[in-house]
Amino acid sequence: MRVLATAGHVDHGKSALVRALTGMEPDRYEEERRRGLTLDLGFVWTRLGGDHLAFVDVPGHERFVPTMLAGAGPVPAVLFVVAADQGWQPQSAEHLAVLDALGVRHAVLAVTRSDLADPEPVRADAVERLAGTSLGTVPQVAVSAVTGAGLDELRAALSRLAATLPAPDPDADVRLWLDRAFTVRGHGTVVTGTLGAGTLRVGDRLVTADGSAVLRVRGLQSLREERTAVGAVARVAVNVHGPGAGGLCRGQALLTPGRWLCTEAADVRIAGEPTAGVPRCAVLHIGTAAVPVTVRPLGRDTARLTLRRALPLRAGDRAVLREPGGTRLPRGVTVLDVRPPRLTRRGAGRARAAELDTMTGRPDGAAELRRRKLIRRADLRAMGVPVPGEPVAGDWLADPAHWSALRDRLAGQVLAHAQAHPLDPGLPAEAARRLLALPDRALVDALAAALPRIHARQGRLYPADSLRPALPAPVRAAVDALRRDLARTPFRAPEAGRLTELGLDRRTVAAAAAAGALLRIADGIVLLPGADADAAAVLRALPQPFTLSEARRALDTTRRVAVPLLEFLDARGHTERVDDRRRRCRTDAVNGGGQESNLPARDPRAPRF
Repeated sequence: MRVLATAGHVDHGKSALVRALTGMEPDRYEEERRRGLTLDLGFVWTRLGGDHLAFVDVPGHERFVPTMLAGAGPVPAVLFVVAADQGWQPQSAEHLAVLDALGVRHAVLAVTRSDLADPEPVRADAVERLAGTSLGTVPQVAVSAVTGAGLDELRAALSRLAATLPAPDPDADVRLWLDRAFTVRGHGTVVTGTLGAGTLRVGDRLVTADGSAVLRVRGLQSLREERTAVGAVARVAVNVHGPGAGGLCRGQALLTPGRWLCTEAADVRIAGEPTAGVPRCAVLHIGTAAVPVTVRPLGRDTARLTLRRALPLRAGDRAVLREPGGTRLPRGVTVLDVRPPRLTRRGAGRARAAELDTMTGRPDGAAELRRRKLIRRADLRAMGVPVPGEPVAGDWLADPAHWSALRDRLAGQVLAHAQAHPLDPGLPAEAARRLLALPDRALVDALAAALPRIHARQGRLYPADSLRPALPAPVRAAVDALRRDLARTPFRAPEAGRLTELGLDRRTVAAAAAAGALLRIADGIVLLPGADADAAAVLRALPQPFTLSEARRALDTTRRVAVPLLEFLDARGHTERVDDRRRRCRTDAVNGGGQESNLPARDPRAPRF
């Protein structure tokens, strides 16, 4: 299917022409037919060659230009109509300005009422006017909806136009701008629109642009035929179901979930005269939406738009900026950035204008990544920008130069921390994240993994030569005294008073354990390095399984030490629990693993000490 919109001044015969082409009535309301004046959008279609051609018939009166914009906004081509007996008129000019602002490049010119006046002067004038816009030189046909003259030539021109329209992407994310919403008894809410890209299927989930509702597609129609799937470009009627379906209306959009970014601020390029002449309050028209905006000029042709309500915009979108009341011709807008930075510092506006001057409006993944340094891949796609490479961590993309600089900074921060804290040389990864102003801890881990002289252990980052920190002389002397105590009774950990007497607090004990001078079993329980293996050897000599009391006597220690020591041995794989009272030594810890035991397995629900 191909979809065209009509355009042209009021009473130039747009509706009569598509009625003659299709045999269908585009005016849906009795008042429209009685007055001969189109008041709202009409939808009709016909078959040309092997394909369907659908028309969105728009009103031409100056009071209904916003309605015309809603009809033409989502449509890629236009049938431009000028009457031979009236010639070029004010809404002819305004409609042409709208099409130029939208960047429409495909059109056919129809000079209607050729039975009432010589069409040649009007045709020549209209061709010249259209040639100076995005439409360029277009095919032209003089027709009469009354006599039928020229209709076959017009059908041939439209068929040739349809064949030249670019093929849409059937796998693109859906953004269906709604032009009608109504209720059908027994079916619920039905919405219609022009599907410009992507594919809709029965059963699909769609979200509203404001995120307030998730709706399910219950049924699809295209050209009044039931369909299970409809691909772009097409006129579609969608029966949707879900909370919030009853509040849908023209100007809203239904979207592929999770693939669109709805924004209330966008940086844009404005066509035409410098932005100094743009009114500060205007209306932004895109798709079928019309949203009041505040305009903040930044550069000669760039500005920031603040929207009264969020819209699903993407970089490269074309839109129309129109002054309320329509005293000036509308201006074309190209969206440059849908996630613009805040302008809070002095000179930020000038700096931003200089940056926008380098942006073309064509989405460029590498350039966007250079500007943003770090961004999630899903966010980049939602902005309408192609992904330039693979993530560095999780879903995070990084500019290569920025990533290299981050690695250097992380290495410097880790080394500086180790030098400033010799007893605790490991920089916490979360602290590193804050120092580098990174949004995700996973980025720190990925940076550290790329640095061969940085090692990560238990959530801390160490320089390679500081994994075993050197102890200051007073701490070394205290540890040596403690080692002499433990040499006599290796499993009788010193009491808290003895540790205090030696000047060993929690910090210095942790440093000694990190240096390999002590083995920290639990808070306040320290033994000599290798005491865990020695204890396991003693316990293996016991009849298996054994109780806590039997282990305590064999190790010549107290319950204060025995309980955490056995838990420590469990965690290291030397021992394992059989039930709530007994343990056994693991045979695979001695024989290399895999040896079966005849002892009963421990009940996993058994309590621990």
